[in-house]
Amino acid sequence: MPKREAPGWEMVLKRNSVERLKHELFPTELAGQWDRLAQTSYEKLPEEDIVRLQWFGMYHDKPKIGTFMMRVKIPSGILSAEGLRAIGEISETYGRDQGELTTRQNFQLHYITLDKFPEILEKLKRAGLTTMGGCGDVVRNITGCPVAGVDRDEVFDVTPLVAETAGFFYGNREYSDLPRKHKISIAACRHQCNAPEINCVALIGMVKDGREGFAVRVGGGQSSTPRLSRHLGVFITREQAMPVMRAIIDVWKGTTEYRISRVKARLKFMIDDYGPEEFRRLVEARLGFALEDLAAVPIPETESDHMGVREQKQPGLNYVGFPVYLGLMSGRQMREIAALTASFGGDIRLTRRQNFIITGIPAAQLDDVIAQVGAIGFPLNANGLYASSIGCIGDPHCNYAVTPTKTKLATIIERLVNQFGEQVGGLKLNLDGCPHACAQHWTGDIGLQGTTGRGPAGEPLEAFDIILRGGLGKDAAIGKPIIRRVPSAMVEDYVSRLFGTYLERRNANETFTHFCVRTPDADLISIASGDASGADVAAA
Repeated sequence: MPKREAPGWEMVLKRNSVERLKHELFPTELAGQWDRLAQTSYEKLPEEDIVRLQWFGMYHDKPKIGTFMMRVKIPSGILSAEGLRAIGEISETYGRDQGELTTRQNFQLHYITLDKFPEILEKLKRAGLTTMGGCGDVVRNITGCPVAGVDRDEVFDVTPLVAETAGFFYGNREYSDLPRKHKISIAACRHQCNAPEINCVALIGMVKDGREGFAVRVGGGQSSTPRLSRHLGVFITREQAMPVMRAIIDVWKGTTEYRISRVKARLKFMIDDYGPEEFRRLVEARLGFALEDLAAVPIPETESDHMGVREQKQPGLNYVGFPVYLGLMSGRQMREIAALTASFGGDIRLTRRQNFIITGIPAAQLDDVIAQVGAIGFPLNANGLYASSIGCIGDPHCNYAVTPTKTKLATIIERLVNQFGEQVGGLKLNLDGCPHACAQHWTGDIGLQGTTGRGPAGEPLEAFDIILRGGLGKDAAIGKPIIRRVPSAMVEDYVSRLFGTYLERRNANETFTHFCVRTPDADLISIASGDASGADVAAA
């Protein structure tokens, strides 16, 4: 149990400016003030209103000249052809024909202006989509396995529960005033491709004594204080899922303890303070009944992002996972993929690693669809690193990034592919431009976090920290920043040396991360920097 006393609301409102602005005018009430917002020049808009716009899925782009990033929520990444067409048209008309896939299975567009936002919302609504709660102190996009409902190996189909959960939480005023953002993931994927280890709450589908239900993990997250989620020690039935998710949030948001400081406001800090056993007791007290014990949470044996060609559980149909280079799609490409998918009645699924999957492809049309998608700009036979790498949006759009991101990731990928070919396919290369970890650099094979360094004359330089030994699944771990402040111009060399030495010195069937785990810090630093003294030690 925490030893501190929860602060009073007076103290919360004094210390926390976001809580204060929510108290003065709740963000969703801006819906009735679009005329004022659209008619006010950007530089005269109150900063409080800029923050409130986050509840509508809007963040100001960099530079701050009146354009916004808009985030469209796609539960479990499952998107109809009509929905993708609508997003593509919005991108072309209002967003300079640009778009990107995110690690929470959303679409993000840029250059959106407030005067056009109401008509954009209406267009999304007609396609069954929303931006509400894309940002802000709310339940964010519900993530899951992108091939739920079609994958032959899934434990069971969770798409009805995902739809119910999204339908309940999205835009729900009762759950739009949380201490901070809240991330839920629901899946019954045998590979746990949805990363339950790094979500606030994760329901993991399993079968116990012949009954379909879920294990529950709580308190995961990344950013500057990363945590792996912890097993709550319970098995819940399908019918208990919604009440349990609500109770978890109610316990967390029902105390002012985690509203005094934005830095300590996430659920992971409450789990740190209370521990999963005591937190479970609080959840059960809220529910009014005890939950069934579960000794251990299911752990996947293998990883998968569902790339390539797979037969569906529906006879005669296939799904195909296509790599999306740097996670970027133009509006035109979205429209063309949507039209192709609609021609055979399929849909589009967005993955955590910023790729997409097309489902419902008849066997007779498989080769033709793959060829057409390739012609649109997403060849299936691209190097596997195109699919396994992740980059945050960063520079030039993000106000937090201190280094280039997509462009830097591109140069690293080019170097590795040219040097190592297919051997580098599947390496999880996660690059972020700041500590917020949108690209999940703590759990990649090689994580890169943008920072700043100093040159020979003390001049500021763009730099990156290199994080190793992280991962998800059966070897889940938060990575360690092994090599600090590598000048940006040298990052490609450092990463190349690390991977090249791994290929030379690896044991049979040894992964890159296992190689890094058994190699001392000093030797990894020597290898990366080009000091040959580390090579022999790494082979030991």
